[in-house]
Amino acid sequence: MTSSTGGSDKPLIMLLGMGDLSAKVLSMLLSDPATNRVVLAGRDTEAIRRRGNLALFTATNLGLHGTVDTVHVDLRDVDATAETLARVRPDIIFMGGSLQSWRVITALPKEVFEELDEAQFGPWLPMHLTLNHLLMQAVRDSGIDAKVVNAAFPDAVGPVLGKVALAPTIGVGNVANIVPALTLAAAHLLDAHPSQVELRLTAQHYFSHYVPRFGDAGQGAYHLAVTVAGRPGTVEVDHGALFAQLDDRLKRIGGIDGQLLTASSAVRVLKGMAADSGVLAHAPAPGGLPGGYPVRVHRDGGTLDLPDGLGPDKAVRINEECQRADGIDRIDDDGTVHFTEREMAVMKRLLGYECLTMKLGDASEWADELALKYRSFAAKYS
Repeated sequence: MTSSTGGSDKPLIMLLGMGDLSAKVLSMLLSDPATNRVVLAGRDTEAIRRRGNLALFTATNLGLHGTVDTVHVDLRDVDATAETLARVRPDIIFMGGSLQSWRVITALPKEVFEELDEAQFGPWLPMHLTLNHLLMQAVRDSGIDAKVVNAAFPDAVGPVLGKVALAPTIGVGNVANIVPALTLAAAHLLDAHPSQVELRLTAQHYFSHYVPRFGDAGQGAYHLAVTVAGRPGTVEVDHGALFAQLDDRLKRIGGIDGQLLTASSAVRVLKGMAADSGVLAHAPAPGGLPGGYPVRVHRDGGTLDLPDGLGPDKAVRINEECQRADGIDRIDDDGTVHFTEREMAVMKRLLGYECLTMKLGDASEWADELALKYRSFAAKYS
């Protein structure tokens, strides 16, 4: 993982898309000597330089000394991006950019958001797929062996790009974001300390979004195994009582503040890769698989660490079923995405947007149309 720049024995981590999530990730990376060699990449180099300086000064105030550099990257220019990557040679790229953040619709009035949220997340895929597709083409063309850690709807972006051998190495968030609360909930029910409880959860984004909001799994397929130190085998837990706590005593704030949790899940993966540690984590789309899984994180990404009795094929089928609840019916071998009619009907009714089938090469055009339709819709409530 040693970069050719600077002769350091620690990885050079590039952060792409310097929004709120990447800013939180940056601060956490600078708190650990194993991950404090960072380069920020984006179109507005002055803005990201200032963002980097803020994080660097904060770390210095705490006696932590890393490095933060800045480079210009415009993902729309694949050739130029590839040239920049070949020159900078990052070991790990954290992709925090998308055309529209998931949290944009949460700014709508509560009842309007809840109505639109019935479309689930799948129909918004073009917003997250487009820039990742451009990035992965640039990584391929650069000739470097950078590992890409994707935060933009990785559950679906990974398997779509995997069909054309362009999948990011691993994703972050989603399945990982619900594991801490489930761990605390299980500890409460089992009268154990949280440090003694270990979960292995296989589930797609729908599950991790639905359970904290409603206290049950909804239409989401999943597999959950719980073990407790000192107790033999898998421990039986009442899943209904477990999930109910997330909409009660363990309910958390969401929105932009909630991205602190996503940032911590991302840094768990990034640190695991930087240190080649083999740490147990939960992550979406390891190696381009659909949905999320328990994994062991090494320098090359995450390898499945499934519980006894759950094989890889079954785990994938569970996530594909859960993916249908999220609005994506299936993904063809050429990367064409078929969306579910029920969820897309919500988008058509509210936004006047309907895309039942999307070829990978058309994602950018669909993203433009969706952005236009959403802006017109949201303007009615601004």
